[in-house]
Amino acid sequence: MSVVGLDVGSQSCYIAVARAGGIETIANEFSDRCTPSVISFGPKNRTIGVAAKNQQITHANNTVSSFKRFHGRAFSDPFIQKEKASLSYDLVSMKNGGVGIKVMYMDEEHLFSVEQITAMLLTKLKETAENSLKKPVTDCVISVPSFFTDAERRSVLDAAQIVGLNCLRLMNDMTAVALNYGIYKQDLPGADEKPRVVVFVDMGHSSFQVSACAFNKGKLKVLGTAFDPFLGGKNFDEKLVEYFCAEFKTKYKLDAKSKIRALLRLHQECEKLKKLMSSNSTDLPLNIECFMNDKDVSGKMNRSQFEELCAELLQKIEVPLHSLMEQTHLKAEDVSAIEIVGGATRIPAVKERIAKFFGKDVSTTLNADEAVARGCALQCAILSPAFKVREFSVTDAVPFPISLVWNHDSEETEGVHEVFSRNHAAPFSKVLTFLRRGPFELEAFYSDPQGVPYPEAKIGRFVVQNVSAQKDGEKSKVKVKVRVNTHGIFTISTASMVDKVPAEEDDGSSVEADMECPNQKPAESSDVDANEKKVDQPPEAKKPKIKVVNVELPVEANLVWQLGRDLLNMYIETEGKMIMQDKLEKERNDAKNAVEECVYEFRDKLCGPYEKFICEQEHEKFLRLLTETEDWLYEEGEDQAKQAYIDKLEELMKMGTPVKVRFQEAEERPKVLEELGQRLQHYAKIAADFRGKDEKYNHIDESEMKKVEKSVSEVMEWMTNVMNAQAKRSLDQDPVVRTQELRAKVKELNSVCEPVVTQPKPKIESPKLERTPNGPNLDKKDDLEGKDNFGAEAPHQNGECHPNEKGSVNMDLD
Repeated sequence: MSVVGLDVGSQSCYIAVARAGGIETIANEFSDRCTPSVISFGPKNRTIGVAAKNQQITHANNTVSSFKRFHGRAFSDPFIQKEKASLSYDLVSMKNGGVGIKVMYMDEEHLFSVEQITAMLLTKLKETAENSLKKPVTDCVISVPSFFTDAERRSVLDAAQIVGLNCLRLMNDMTAVALNYGIYKQDLPGADEKPRVVVFVDMGHSSFQVSACAFNKGKLKVLGTAFDPFLGGKNFDEKLVEYFCAEFKTKYKLDAKSKIRALLRLHQECEKLKKLMSSNSTDLPLNIECFMNDKDVSGKMNRSQFEELCAELLQKIEVPLHSLMEQTHLKAEDVSAIEIVGGATRIPAVKERIAKFFGKDVSTTLNADEAVARGCALQCAILSPAFKVREFSVTDAVPFPISLVWNHDSEETEGVHEVFSRNHAAPFSKVLTFLRRGPFELEAFYSDPQGVPYPEAKIGRFVVQNVSAQKDGEKSKVKVKVRVNTHGIFTISTASMVDKVPAEEDDGSSVEADMECPNQKPAESSDVDANEKKVDQPPEAKKPKIKVVNVELPVEANLVWQLGRDLLNMYIETEGKMIMQDKLEKERNDAKNAVEECVYEFRDKLCGPYEKFICEQEHEKFLRLLTETEDWLYEEGEDQAKQAYIDKLEELMKMGTPVKVRFQEAEERPKVLEELGQRLQHYAKIAADFRGKDEKYNHIDESEMKKVEKSVSEVMEWMTNVMNAQAKRSLDQDPVVRTQELRAKVKELNSVCEPVVTQPKPKIESPKLERTPNGPNLDKKDDLEGKDNFGAEAPHQNGECHPNEKGSVNMDLD
């Protein structure tokens, strides 16, 4: 079973996996641990990741990037309309009002949803993980920003489902970082001690997030989170782009914004410049060749100028930090460490602002780029039965307060209840009790719409069905279980109606003890009860026993931006077809590359090591074929079916393989012949020693040795004939015998001779001694073997004899 953590970022992605040795961040096919969040569409296939980013400028209109924030949003969303203006590809409205991405794929216009685009990226990450782990990947934990709403989270889960990933948990970025930090700490306070409070700050490409976490041994609790979803590294890049656009307009009379390719190139160069300024305070040049209208442009910038340009952005850093401290009621002295992650925290001015706010230095002990992915992999390992992980509980926090609204029976007034306050522990369940005579609706929404970076406050509408009044006409008690699940999504998980039926006298069923008095009219505020039982009322003396039955009720959910099952299945099928098309195109390209490689290899070696192994006439013919194949490759063979390339390769190998084999045989044959000759000499010497009555071989039977002599003689004669025949052949002719046959002869010779010559000598058994009361009884009385010159007992060759107190012999045999 695989254990994978995926950090799916706005600009790039990281994959961490759990192995026996711990958590490891894995590299893609370019040996890069960072995979760009870019998908490019072509006439034959899709390219994803590094290859797609390399096409971003040349195929700007069909290369999709920075799409993470489009999840769960309507096309009419103000954020989408604002982003649309700065994108190189087209955004259009889907039939359901969502965001659609229009591209040319397979020479046809296609419209993809953001879930499909993210699924394509996940396909690439899944493939990379599978190539590294050498096994299928299904279970994973995927990171999301802590400010993602339910609609956005459900959209990400749908994307994972399209590609066949079982997302065990959508994990908040900051919680993943905190887990990666805390699980390895050996010096955390005990469970009963005051927790260690650490603030985590993450500024990535497109957003800024902060969280405060309390650590005790074996557990982590998120105290609170704050964020600015529109402050990230790309905002700093945009300031540089704006500056140089204005400079180039004045200096070169070039409007970079009028051409998307020029603007994309400027973005790339400004990003590089920003990174260089993080480690250099001197003036740094920016040079772009053939920027527009075949003109080269140049400019320069230093760190202090950059910080002046970004002063407004730097001021925004403190707002989420203030918000976090207010929510959690923490003071700067309560915080034991400030850990920073995310690429944009490498900007010196950003670090300084954070350190200044807390009045202490920031820590960079975590890998700024990989911390989130590693935390996700750790969470996946904790949830997976395949790995045994140190016990470590993670309690997250609800980022936005959530309320429920409903209508009272036969009344126009509405009831409202905040079921989860801001920073409430999650995952968490609550049971609410309603008194109803019929089906009713509950609407979930965010209590503070102004604090949610999403235009729709509504989460969803839930209809509790099949509710009916009691037989006596009284309202039924309906228990509704509301939950913020492991993905951070609000759901009504179950609903049940408490049905009261008279119990038989001898019925041993449990009786409800907390019944209400029949004449008591419940107050309006008691219509909802969050985990609070009503005051116990003692039943009347002669009251009949009542049996309580819980009847499960169906709940119909109408959620904001939820993909329908039919649409999801269609997306799954479409993705499967595209994966197959990519595979076929890869095989076609591999076949084409094999032909090209063959042409270059043989052309190079025919004028080098292979030259002696082909006759002049064949040499010219083969070179001509190579030239014709190369011309075909770059003309009509540029775009052919896979089989056409396979046929061309076979045609080349038909001529090339014999030449290659002759060369290889000429290289290998002398070594194998030498080995065979050495074995023959070895066995011939043993046979000669046997004939010379050498004691080492006198245990071998005559008939056995004759087999050795015969085999040696036959193989020696065969080898002499082969060597003589080969000596008469030129190098451009096929060899008389192949190396494979020579190796078979060595094996055959060894199989006949080796068992004979390595026979062990038979062991000589020691004479047996019989015990007698007066000592050993030797077979022959006059035989003094085993006695010394004086007839006394001597130590035996295979043991020692010691006379004991009674005169008998104790023998210590080996």
